Amino acid sequence: MHLDVLDLRNFYYRTQLGRVAQRAIRDQVVSMWAPQPGQTVAGFGFAVPLLRPYLPEARRVIGLMPGPQGVMPWPAGQENVSVLCEETDWPLSTGFVDRLVLMHGLETSEQPSAVLAECHRVLGPGGKALFIVPNRSGLWARGDGTPFGFGRPYSLRQLEAQLKRHGFTPERHVAALYAPPSSQRFWLRTAQLWERTGRRFAPWIAGGVLMVEASKQVYAPTRGGLGAVVRRPLRVLEGVGQGVPEPALGRSGPAIRAGQGEAVPGAGFSGTGVAVTVV
Repeated sequence: MHLDVLDLRNFYYRTQLGRVAQRAIRDQVVSMWAPQPGQTVAGFGFAVPLLRPYLPEARRVIGLMPGPQGVMPWPAGQENVSVLCEETDWPLSTGFVDRLVLMHGLETSEQPSAVLAECHRVLGPGGKALFIVPNRSGLWARGDGTPFGFGRPYSLRQLEAQLKRHGFTPERHVAALYAPPSSQRFWLRTAQLWERTGRRFAPWIAGGVLMVEASKQVYAPTRGGLGAVVRRPLRVLEGVGQGVPEPALGRSGPAIRAGQGEAVPGAGFSGTGVAVTVV
C-alpha cells in the first residue's frame, strides 16, 4: 500500500529526522551519479527529495508520483516537474530516461513486477536505475515511525534476484541510514558520524536502506533474413571460365554437353533460358 504524499512531505521536509534521512540518502546518490549536463533524470514514488542536485545540470528532471500516493508540486519556488501517473503506465516514451531513481515506489506497490517492467521500458541505451528500498535487517524497517517501516523490506539477495528476473543487471550496491531512527538530539547530531562509520565498517549489512544500481540488459539482434539461411549464393553456371564456353544471351546456339564441354547438335539457347542435354 502506498503512503500518502502529505505524510511523506511532512516527514522529509518538516521533521529533523526526515531531513537527516534525506541528506544521508541524497549524498549517496550524488556520490554514485554526479550531475551531468544533457541527461534526463526521473524519479518514481517519492524520489523528489533526491533529485534537487540534478536540476541545474540535467536537460530535464521528472518526478513521477503514483496515483494511490498522490502528487504535490515540486520543486518549491520553481516550475513544477512532478507528474501524477498510473504506477504501471508512465507518461514517458520508451527509452526516454538516462537515470532513474525509485524510492517508496517498489516496496509499497501491489504490482512490483509491473513497476519493474515500466522501469525497464523507459530506460534508454546505457541508462541506469537506482532502487532504494528498506533493508530487511536494518533498524529502520522494524518500526512504523518512518516511511521505511511500511511495505515489503528486502535483503540484498532478494532485490538483486527480482531485478535479474525483469531484465536488469545489478552492478553495485551501497547502503545508507546507519544511525538509529530516533528523534533524540544525540542521534540527530551524530548522524553524519554514523554514516561515515557505517560506510567504512558495514557497507550494506547495518544500513537502514539498500541502494542497488542496475543497468538495462540489451541483447544484440540476431542475424535474420536470407543471409542467415544461404551462406553462399547459388551460381547457376559454376563452370563458366573453367574450360566451358560462356553462352551468348539473346540468340540461339549449340547446347553444351554436361560435364564434357562438348556442343550437342540440335539443342541450343533461346533467349535467357539454358537447355542442357544430360548424358
